[in-house]
Amino acid sequence: MMGLPRFSRPKGVDGQLSPNLYVANCGPAVGLSFETIASVFSKFGEVKGVYPADDSGARIIVSYFEESSAQAALKELHGHPCPVLGGRLLHIRYSVVQPPCQVSDSAPVSLVDSELNIPGIHLFHDFVSAKEEGELLAAVDKRSWNSLSKRRVQHYGYEFCYETRNVDTKQYLGELPSFVSAIVERISSFPALNVNEYPLGVGLSPHIDTHSAFEGFIFSLSLAGPCIMEFRRYTEGARLPKSASSSDMSVECPDNSSSFLRKAIYLPPRSMLLLSGEARYAWHHYIPHHKIDMVKDSVIRRSPRRVSFTFRKGSEWVLANVNFLSIATPPDKMMLLSSWLKKHT
Repeated sequence: MMGLPRFSRPKGVDGQLSPNLYVANCGPAVGLSFETIASVFSKFGEVKGVYPADDSGARIIVSYFEESSAQAALKELHGHPCPVLGGRLLHIRYSVVQPPCQVSDSAPVSLVDSELNIPGIHLFHDFVSAKEEGELLAAVDKRSWNSLSKRRVQHYGYEFCYETRNVDTKQYLGELPSFVSAIVERISSFPALNVNEYPLGVGLSPHIDTHSAFEGFIFSLSLAGPCIMEFRRYTEGARLPKSASSSDMSVECPDNSSSFLRKAIYLPPRSMLLLSGEARYAWHHYIPHHKIDMVKDSVIRRSPRRVSFTFRKGSEWVLANVNFLSIATPPDKMMLLSSWLKKHT
């Protein structure tokens, strides 16, 4: 969605006349392609383009060359079911072009960690099997969830405070549950586990987890659905984002892009992300609040839920082996990860 014009519904009841229409209940998220939408609206005049209105996938902009074409389409289609579009009831208003946002909708998305060129980031694809994924999800769904404003969480080992983004070492909750034993065996003993369930469209605001007794590195296992994770490194003296609370509200047009570097990586289901060193402490990580993501020119629709298992423990292992990890093949990474952690933790 980078480089596309930005539109919005104008203020006021009726709005101002415009060749651009804001159409709700219509788009990829409800099974309608831009090509299908364009074919319907082209009956009223030449269509310049069809664009996503936001990240929901269910609201789009239809842009005409002529204002009269937009008027005719609005009069004919607004508030009426459209048989060609699956009988959906369309809600249409005029739209206006917004001034460009200082930050583009999304950063270019990498598929492998080596493309990021950020020391300390390592992504292990298919860290667990589809069978293991199902068993892990079934296990947490049998447990009690704590509800935050936009997502649900579970804490094991030690409680994680989302206001300070730090582990509370005074709140020991007991041993980690047996259903993560196989994972813990692969990455050695980790005393703290946080399980987060993200509904469709919910992400994380930019942040760095607070330095604490659990320093060193963080493992995060993605289950049930995909997402992209963005990394931002702010220039010296730049205004940093406010500390996010448990609500993790989205930012439509965040800080000036000239104040930070932006990179992003695609996290598929069953992948394990390792953050250490520079990636852990110098780069803010962030999950955009999207329902759809653009990955290598493909539209990826997020799942109804995404569940992450985040393990924390301090160690010097990654700093000692970061050069090997940056060039090793995935099987070599897994072998080194397993053997070193068993010896040194």
